[in-house]
Amino acid sequence: MGCFECCIKCLGGVPYASLVATILCFSGVALFCGCGHVALAGTVAILEQHFSTNASDHALLSEVIQLMQYVIYGIASFFFLYGIILLAEGFYTTSAVKELHGEFKTTACGRCISGMFVFLTYVLGVAWLGVFGFSAVPVFMFYNIWSTCEVIKSPQTNGTAGVEQICVDIRQYGIIPWNAFPGKICGSALENICNTNEFYMSYHLFIVACAGAGATVIALIHFLMILSSNWAYLKDASKMQAYQDIKAKEEQELQDIQSRSKEQLNSYT
Repeated sequence: MGCFECCIKCLGGVPYASLVATILCFSGVALFCGCGHVALAGTVAILEQHFSTNASDHALLSEVIQLMQYVIYGIASFFFLYGIILLAEGFYTTSAVKELHGEFKTTACGRCISGMFVFLTYVLGVAWLGVFGFSAVPVFMFYNIWSTCEVIKSPQTNGTAGVEQICVDIRQYGIIPWNAFPGKICGSALENICNTNEFYMSYHLFIVACAGAGATVIALIHFLMILSSNWAYLKDASKMQAYQDIKAKEEQELQDIQSRSKEQLNSYT
């Protein structure tokens, strides 16, 4: 074959479904981990500068956020490795690879590993659904603050005495204790917070992180469909292999019977 035919045949062996799912998974995890890490740091800065000036009031929150940042490092590392493993599993179970490299025999261990990946991907998908829901919480909080600032900036309230009565009490979300000072920001001070770079970046980064978590959920669902299909393929290949082994054994027995019959006839003659 020429070079062009070889390239076409090699491209036919690529599991494109697994490749798309891997790219989507890597993109979603990267967005969630990268944007979430920076957004958490910006959130701590906003709390320290405006809502909780006493460090002891938000000490527990700072420790939790620091722990979450370390968890983000672990999530990024784990899914980088797991995505590569699932992509490799897709390469070795696609029917195109079977056509390229000839028949291969499936084993009980191989089918067990494929089933284990199905179960693990299902568990991870359910876990990421929880992560997706959890990542929407800071988006909701920042949206409430932003919408309050928009009310302050509106022509109906701007420049009136009622502006100072429009407040945001961050303590009601439970992230800092009720004795935190000041805890509540009103009027022009709240508008100044919304105009800071920390607020603008953190708000939009949390939105992107939430979108990344959603993309990861879609990627894991995609992986789950692929792995289920691959597991069914291996199961059918195992049945076909057992059928071919039985057929070959019967043909060999038939040949042995025919050869013995010929030998007996030759001995009589």
